[in-house]
Amino acid sequence: MSTPPTRSGTRDFPKPEFTDAEAGALEFPSSTSRSYNYFTPARMRASMYEDVTVDVQPDPERHLLQGWIYAFADGQAGYPKDWTELRSSDWHTFLDPNGEWEQTIYRNNASAVRQVQNNLANAKAANAYGAWAPGWKEFVARHVGAWMHAEHGLGMHLFIAIQRSAPTNMINNAMSVNAAHKLRFAQDLALYNLDLTENIDGFDGAVHREVWQDDEIWQPVRENVERLTAIVDWAEALFATNVVFESLVGELFRSELVMQIAARNGDYTTPTIMGVGENDHTRDSGYTRALFTMLVADETHGAHNIETLEAWTERWLPVSLAAARHLQPLWSQPAERVIRFEDSLDRAKDRLRGVLADLRLSEPKELTS
Repeated sequence: MSTPPTRSGTRDFPKPEFTDAEAGALEFPSSTSRSYNYFTPARMRASMYEDVTVDVQPDPERHLLQGWIYAFADGQAGYPKDWTELRSSDWHTFLDPNGEWEQTIYRNNASAVRQVQNNLANAKAANAYGAWAPGWKEFVARHVGAWMHAEHGLGMHLFIAIQRSAPTNMINNAMSVNAAHKLRFAQDLALYNLDLTENIDGFDGAVHREVWQDDEIWQPVRENVERLTAIVDWAEALFATNVVFESLVGELFRSELVMQIAARNGDYTTPTIMGVGENDHTRDSGYTRALFTMLVADETHGAHNIETLEAWTERWLPVSLAAARHLQPLWSQPAERVIRFEDSLDRAKDRLRGVLADLRLSEPKELTS
């Protein structure tokens, strides 16, 4: 028989060696708590938005000890802060006041789509299009149809382009939702156009493309949109679009024109479609104001940021004002005219003045003329 094996000597195990390079060696806001977290929540308990958004994007200044693990061909690594002229003592301070995360994106956009679909179904069942005033179907085909190109252009070529450029996941996430809003609203208008083409005799569902490309009324708006999409600085693109362009052109057309005069021309359907887009803009304007308010209030960089934002206002205000003023003939085209263009533009200017005042920016002289 063979002899069974026996143990020899003292058993030994490799011992862990800590180098203080591990994340566990760091002090976090909840290091002494049984409920562990990497950040200090805005309230007593972290919201779902905070849990799935804050610090998801790594940062060597916060918890990523080995530095960026990838770089671009020119040597820039990660999320360079010099992709914008603005500065912040802590970019991670920003939290989206809308609390947008994956579930809310799907839920809110699904709700908007259902609202549009229900409105269209009800309008068709009630033969609501038959009550439209003479000439209104042409106005909707040409000009409401043309607006889908502005929404699609900004969503596809501006917000999708900048939604990866900011230094934190919280900012990029908010801009991604903004892109989704723009693209979905452009789709809403396109589907509305198709629905009207099927249900209204003589409705020209293709003329909007010609209007956007060639109509003199729309060319300054088109130029404004295209110039916005060419901005390299992500924060400038956001400011020039959501603060300047949307105040003077977007809200002017959607709210001050279409939503004001449609009902007087027998149309109760188009305002509900536009209202969905206005609700999107209200949410997007909320996060935009919160971000720039944080930046102008920065104790270290606030003065620099104010100076930069004022320079951007001077650069883009004349462009959007020119676009707005070229839309003036649209106010005289409907059969029922209930408002003056000058009054609508004044209200648009007042909205922009309010935003600039909230951001501690001086009022440009163009807004007083």
